[in-house]
Order: sequence, then structure tokens, then C-alpha cells
Amino acid sequence: MEFASFLTSLGTSFIIFVILMLLFTWLSGKPGNHEIYFPNRILKGMEPSSRTRNPISWIKEAISSSENDIIAVSGVDTAVYFVFLSTAFSMMVLAGIVLLPSLLPLSITDHSVRQNNTTSNGTFSELDKFSMGHIEAYKHVSEIRATALMSSEVRAEQFAVLVRDIPPPLEGETRKEQVNSYFKAIYPDTFYRSMVVTDNTKVNKMWEELEGYRKQLVRAETVYAQSKTIDKPEGIRPMNRIGFLGLCGKNVDTIEYCNEKINELISKMETEQKVTLRDKQLSSALVFFSSRVAAASAAQNLHARMRDTWTVEDAPEPRQLIWSNLSLQFYMREVRKYVVYITVALMVVFYMIPITMISAFTTLGKLVKLMPFIKPVVDIAPIRTVLEAYLPQLALIIFLALLPKLLMFLTKLEGIPSESHAVRAASGKYFYFIVFNVFIGVTLGGTLFGNFKDLEKAGFTKIIDLLGKGLPDNATFFLTYVALKFFVGYGLELSRLIPLIIFHLKKKYLCKTEAEVKEAWAPGDFGYATRVPSDLLILTITLCYSVIAPLILPFGAVYFGLGWLVLRNQALKVYVPSFESYGRMWPHMHARFLAALVLYQVTMIGYFGLKLFYFTPLLFPLLITSLIFAVVCKKKFYGFFQHAALDVVCHELKESPNVERVYRSFVPPSLSSDKLDGDHYGDA
Repeated sequence: MEFASFLTSLGTSFIIFVILMLLFTWLSGKPGNHEIYFPNRILKGMEPSSRTRNPISWIKEAISSSENDIIAVSGVDTAVYFVFLSTAFSMMVLAGIVLLPSLLPLSITDHSVRQNNTTSNGTFSELDKFSMGHIEAYKHVSEIRATALMSSEVRAEQFAVLVRDIPPPLEGETRKEQVNSYFKAIYPDTFYRSMVVTDNTKVNKMWEELEGYRKQLVRAETVYAQSKTIDKPEGIRPMNRIGFLGLCGKNVDTIEYCNEKINELISKMETEQKVTLRDKQLSSALVFFSSRVAAASAAQNLHARMRDTWTVEDAPEPRQLIWSNLSLQFYMREVRKYVVYITVALMVVFYMIPITMISAFTTLGKLVKLMPFIKPVVDIAPIRTVLEAYLPQLALIIFLALLPKLLMFLTKLEGIPSESHAVRAASGKYFYFIVFNVFIGVTLGGTLFGNFKDLEKAGFTKIIDLLGKGLPDNATFFLTYVALKFFVGYGLELSRLIPLIIFHLKKKYLCKTEAEVKEAWAPGDFGYATRVPSDLLILTITLCYSVIAPLILPFGAVYFGLGWLVLRNQALKVYVPSFESYGRMWPHMHARFLAALVLYQVTMIGYFGLKLFYFTPLLFPLLITSLIFAVVCKKKFYGFFQHAALDVVCHELKESPNVERVYRSFVPPSLSSDKLDGDHYGDA
């Protein structure tokens, strides 16, 4: 990439960010847009926006907010995420302070760069002057988690455990009696009661249908009320066809029809609920205790001699439970897990083919060779400059956007019991995927494809030498990739233009009721399954290329610093967490943070070795020390993020827990009914 193209990419990205930030300042001040820019505050009954019109007031608010403010508004998981961002930012700044003063002068004054012509098009580029080819955080996060778990507030999940792989009951014994007798014998003083998991497939379908008719009824009544005017006080009764997609069939009065279907479904559903609770019990259960110490202890103990029976683990929040996975047996879960692992591994490897092709063919020089007919267009200087600046990066970003939903679907097939666990597992898959395909794929693909003729002449034994010479050519790609991510990516994040447009279109043309309007502006959560791996990819790229092109370090620092600022604003005002796992994501982030650090050190050792730096062997202790540090952290800290420590949960509560209310909070919506009393629930 020529220096002019690089400056064009950087400059236009910055201009786009400034425009988007000004749009945010203007649009967020309009009352009609408050639902998009301040949904978190609105849902908590707080004042939507600050009274000042200062365009940088949001920056002051974000910087002045404390960690406790973040926890109060957005939860422990969000606070832990900001610890990760600040740690990454600190590392980028520290690395920049150490590396830039020593490496940049060396690379800029290296006259061999001009002689070697290191750029892919065979001409000297000014950008090559900037390339070299040319544990406190963990303790802090543990404290955050411990403080949250010691809270005197009653949290339902702290009084329950999830029990899976329950063996068949004895003849004449119900599943409920089996579970109760088993846990009463072990915990006679603190066992409260159990809730056997049932097959809710049919009752769930009926409940969803019932909820659909209820929403349709509210909508029809709203439309009918709006149709009443002074000239026509009787209004117009809404009508609809009951055939396929409402396009054919009998035309009926919507309000009357919905009322009939609701009454019919309620009657059927009450019958089905009783049948489900009595006859559709499965081999898993939720067990409740009167003490959270007893529940925490039960989740950490071995309850049977065989690993495949009476498996006990911490219960997630009621809203997190993936009910369809709870009853999967031990060996079924193991088989599914390894099938998914193999499937994802194959995807990671074979997805590199299109990724490598994108890297190889989305540079203009290679595209012109492949498609000569576009040469007249590419020869136009402004078009060429813009295409060189954005084409490869945009193609890569769009291609990767197709992946996350597939990985989440595969992850849930493993039999994972909770949403937060699924997010963590999908996050790990996505991280390995993008590191292997984006970082390694682009690096190998761009280097080897660009030097393919040299590879043929020199033979495959010279691959390492070619990689050493060709790696700097990819540095400009990653420089512009990181810049595009933080300027355009965070600009769109802050301005929320796409959610704003979608909301106003839905509100004007689709929404009739308050519930539908609220659903249209519902903000969602941070989306850790993709956000964290993307951040870790930038961390990996920045660290590894800091040796080859130290100029990338300021870009990495800006990415994490700007991300901390923008996302701080979003945490305080926009996103609403869909679950709370009390920082269980941290070991996954920390382990991959260390993996990026180790990969950086391996890259540094390899690259210095290729450059015949005689003191390279002195760097090996650094790599060994990092690996030892990773092992120590795993042994010392990881256990507390798997289970709650007993010395944490033993603190007294503000009030005596209502365990019956805790129990009721876990009842699925499809089985909740005013007409079902405790005796009916007693069946399961």
C-alpha cells in the first residue's frame, strides 16, 4: 500500500469518526431519540440525558464514572470487561514507551530498506520506514467478584444447585421422591425442596401461541381505539383472515377471535401443565437450600462414586437456563462436545481458504492481474486511492460478520446449561477462529502469495526466509484494519445510526402498542461472544506486529483507549445486561491475553532470529517466564471463578431469604399459573 493510500484511509476514517460523534451529540439531544441513546437510564427510571448541551459532556461523564457506578448500572461482568480494556490499554502505552524510542530510529535510519525494495509492488514506500522488516488485574477482578457475591441482597441462584445425570428411580418411587430422599440424607438441616426438570416442548409451544394471541389482541384493541373519532365514535373493528399468513381463509373480527383462542388455549394449557408436571419428568433437577453456604458447598462436592451420576454444579440465574439442555445425559454431552469441537476445528482450518483468497485477491494489483477489464477504472487516481485504502479491510470485516450465530448454535448443541456459559464457550471458538484465519491467514496468505514466483525459484526450503522478508508488507494492512475498527467501528457504536433508523421505521410503520414500541428500542447487551474475541484479535495483532512495525502500538493504544471511553458511555446509558455471571468471563479473557503475549514473544524471537540478531537466545527465558506465570495464575485464581468460595458466601444477608420465592423464580413461564398451587408443583 502506498503512503498516500495509507494517509487517505487514516484521514477519512478520522473524519468519519468526527462526523459520527457530532451526529451523536446532535441526535442524542432530541427527546424523540432518547429511547435509543439512553434506554438503560429510562428502564431504571433515571433522567435520560444530562442537562448540558456541551458536545463533550458524555466524555466527562464517562471518565468521572467509578467502577461502582458501572456495577450498579450494568453489572459485574461489564466492570470486569473494563478491567480488560484498561489492562490492554496500559500494555499498549507501556510497550509504546519502551519500543518506539528504540526501534523507530533504527528502522528509519536503516538504508537497506531502500536497497531491498520491500514493498509488494516493487517500489519504495515511505511507510516501510516505520517497519522493522524493513497480576495485579487478576487480584482486582477477584475482589470485584468477591464483593458482589458477599452482597447482603438475596439472589435466587445462590440458594440452588443444578443436578444432572440422576439415575433411574427405584420401582414405585417417583423422581421427586428419589431426589428429595437423596439430598435430605446428605443435607438434613439445609435441604429445602427440589424441582424436577420436565419435558416442556408441548407446553412451551402452547404458551408461545397464547402469548402471540395476547399481543395480537392488545394490538387490535389499540387500533380499534384509535379508529374512534368525533365523526365516527363507533370506530372500525379490525378484521383479519385466519388462513395461511393471513392472506386467505375466513375473515373474522380480530378482537373476538383472539379472545376465543385465548380462552381455548388457557383451558388446554392448564391440562397440559398438569400432565407435564406429573408424567414428563426428566433425569435432572434443581435443588434448593435454606443457606447459600450449603448450596455453594453442594456445588463443589462429589456426590457419587461414578462421575456419570448425580452431577452437581452451580445453578445459573433463572433467566439464563437453557431448559432443553438440562436433561442431556453425561455421555451424550461428551459425544456432542467432541463432535462440535471437531466441526469447529474443521471450520477453522477450511475457512482459511476463503480468508486467504480475500487477502490475496483484494489488493488492487492482484485484482487487475486477475480481472484486466477493471484496469481503466483502477487507473483513475482518486478511485484507486479509496479502493486501496478500504477494499481489503471491508471485505474481511463483512466476511467475518457471517460467523458468530453459527458458532453460538454449535455451542448450545454441546448441552451447555446456561446462556452465560454458552457465551463464554462461543467466545473462545470465535477467538481461535479469527486469530487463525485473520491473523495467521492474512499473514501467510499475503506473504506467500505475493512472493509465489520467488517461492517457486528458491524452493519450499526458503519459506522461512520469504516470511521474514514479506511480513512487513502485511503491516500496513493491519495498521489500516485497526484504524478502521476504532474510528469507524466506535463511531458507529457511539452514534447508533443503524438502531436509530430501524427504531423510527418500526415506530412509524409497524408499532401500534406501547409494548411494541418498547420492543423496538430494546437495546440488548454488550454481545460479549463477539466483542471480547474481536478485542483480543486487535491485542494479538498489535503485540505481534509491534516488533515488525512499532508504529502499530499507538494504533492499538487508541483502539483500547477510545473503546474504554465510548463503551463506558454505552454501559452507563445504553446496554442492559441479559445475564450476570459475576465475572466468570475473566479467566477466558486472561488466558487468551496471555496466549497473545506468548505468541508475540514467539514472533519476536523468530523475527529477530531471521534478522541474525545474536542476542536472540537471551529472549527465551522471557517466554518461559510467561508460560510459568500462566500456569501459576490458573492454579491460584481460576478455581474461584468456577465456584463461589465459602468464606465469601458465609456473610450474613440483610434479611432472611424467602426460599419459596426463590423456588418460584425458577418455574418456567410456560408452567407458571395462578391455578397451579404448591401441590401441583410438588409432583415435579
